[in-house]
Amino acid sequence: MRLILASASPRRLTLLGQIGVVPDDVDPADCDETPRKAELPSLYAARVAADKATIVAARHPGAFVLSGDTVVAAGRRILPKAETEDEARTCLTLLSGRRHRVLSAVTLIDGHGHARHRLSANIVTFKRLERAEIDHYIASDEWRGKAGGYAIQGRAAGFIRAIQGSHSAIMGLPLYETRALLKAAGYPLD
Repeated sequence: MRLILASASPRRLTLLGQIGVVPDDVDPADCDETPRKAELPSLYAARVAADKATIVAARHPGAFVLSGDTVVAAGRRILPKAETEDEARTCLTLLSGRRHRVLSAVTLIDGHGHARHRLSANIVTFKRLERAEIDHYIASDEWRGKAGGYAIQGRAAGFIRAIQGSHSAIMGLPLYETRALLKAAGYPLD
């Protein structure tokens, strides 16, 4: 049983290792991740995870393909994977002193082409950020390519007053849900 991780994220690979799963190959999907008009954050995360898995499964017939997508949402607003300092600053300013949701979707397509999906919904509460804190975080460059402009596993952990939900999901892959999907599909664990 070959397992392909449809993700370029080193965090997802590391997280899988925490539950003793080592993919046979890593093959990132190249798909359009543009949110559709009025698309809700949870539906967006699930759609993108499913799209990634479908694209990669077509390249690896008979293999298990695992993909994920993580979205930071302030209300109905999907925050970008920050690529510029301005995007990161806008995200951090918006999240300052507020609660927001982190939605982490995972899709597994088994060797017969059957898709299984799970979604982990989590709440993160940020402290009120001072301008200097945002400036220092921006200077760290840790935010680059991260949903909502921050990484919980890095310096931004000091901004988080509370989380409700799964720490691994906020990092990028909900391990409980991922393990349940693999087990249900008959992938050997432990």
